[in-house]
Amino acid sequence: MSSSEATTQVKSVPDTLILIFGIVVFAWLLTYFVAPGSFETETVSYEYGGKVNEKVVLKSGSYQQQDEVQPSPIFSASDDRSLLSFAFNGLTSGSKYGAAIGVMMFIILIGGAFGIIMQTKAIDKGLLRVIKLIKGNDILIVPILALLFSLGGAIFGMGEEAIVFAIIVTPIMISLGYDSITAVMCTYVATQIGFASSWMNPFNVAIGQGLAGVAVMSGSGFRFIMWSVFTTVLILFSVRYARTVKAKPELSPSPESNQYFKEHHDLTELPDEKMTTGEILVLLTLTAGIIWVIWGVLVHGYYIPEIATQFFVTGIVAGVIAVIFKVNNFRTNTIAESFRQGAADLLPAALVVGFAQGILAVLGGTNPETPSVLNTILHHTAGLLEGFSETVSAISMFLFQAVFNFFVASGSGQAALTMPLMAPIADLVGVTRQVAVLTFQLGDGLTNIFVPTSAALMGTLGVTKIEWSTWAKFISKFLLLNFVLAIGFIIVAIFIGYE
Repeated sequence: MSSSEATTQVKSVPDTLILIFGIVVFAWLLTYFVAPGSFETETVSYEYGGKVNEKVVLKSGSYQQQDEVQPSPIFSASDDRSLLSFAFNGLTSGSKYGAAIGVMMFIILIGGAFGIIMQTKAIDKGLLRVIKLIKGNDILIVPILALLFSLGGAIFGMGEEAIVFAIIVTPIMISLGYDSITAVMCTYVATQIGFASSWMNPFNVAIGQGLAGVAVMSGSGFRFIMWSVFTTVLILFSVRYARTVKAKPELSPSPESNQYFKEHHDLTELPDEKMTTGEILVLLTLTAGIIWVIWGVLVHGYYIPEIATQFFVTGIVAGVIAVIFKVNNFRTNTIAESFRQGAADLLPAALVVGFAQGILAVLGGTNPETPSVLNTILHHTAGLLEGFSETVSAISMFLFQAVFNFFVASGSGQAALTMPLMAPIADLVGVTRQVAVLTFQLGDGLTNIFVPTSAALMGTLGVTKIEWSTWAKFISKFLLLNFVLAIGFIIVAIFIGYE
């Protein structure tokens, strides 16, 4: 595909921010027809990891609906549901522990840190060595990465961390003849397949089981088989796609992204020079930083603030080393300049995360105790699940969780809002609570690879320069395939009386 054809294709696809604004307008119109409602909450306890954990959840049967609709205003100085204020309210929503503001700052700091590291060119030279090492067997990198990242999602809920690795993996894929979509499949998508089918994830399986009154980490054998099948399907799909794109590059849905990385990070055009001491030390610093992050997550449960700080420190240390050893003519001011440029490169990705959260602001937010249209949607949809057969009810629960994940992309947050409703409904329709938890984790996890309200997805697409509309068109078939698999496992779980 020529550059002019690629440009024409880019212009014909709506920008992600335009698509998000369209969804915001639809959400705003919805407030004219749906009356807001609220729930009472309570604190429940469950045991996990040898200690008692507490979680604020909805109180079953406590829903109260307002008498009349309360349309979100077009503009208001005091009402956070204001249509025209969606951007600011979305950008400033949340806390340092999550979307939007936490993930946005995570993306910007990561961008700045890697701006410094990339400017040293040490990563480029190191990756060039990797490419030469695997030459002739380069297709193996796809299943190996997919397996490792799926394990990361299954074991410790890896998600936002994939943004960092996408920055590193994408230039490798482009230089090997694949594309940026292959990189996203092997990194972020793999983490979410592992997350959705995990046998032990503390952020969806453990919390979901704890809130449903099911023994935490029970039924792990069935889930491990499920994870193995989902991961195998991911690997087969990714390998087939990668081979197709390498054979016919014009079939890649992301030509503009591929072209960007060819122009800015084409590793094959680098001179095959011996790495200097300074460059080796920069790579060792990055390696130590990644090990530090993994250790922090696994041992101390580090999350967005701590991980962002760890990578920030790693970037600064790498910059200091580059100055001392004069790597790529580094000066003290180069540290600041490259940090600023790296942060600026990822600012569009951060903006997308904030704008997407504006959708929830227009609907009234996700606080169950504050009247909102979102609470009404949750209540009435849950009520529709009663009165069906076991199989239909379980599949409906799965589809409900998948749709609701558009509004609440946090696994633990969705568990707190939905499991107190799903658990008693499961009792009424004859579905075990273990199956109810299964429908939650599958519905919550699988759609993370599609919904624009997923901060981790939008961050990954941002750093790989892929428009969400382009991604949505590509990933739809794979998502549908996973839905079929999920429904199959749910039916099997009902058949065997999964407890």
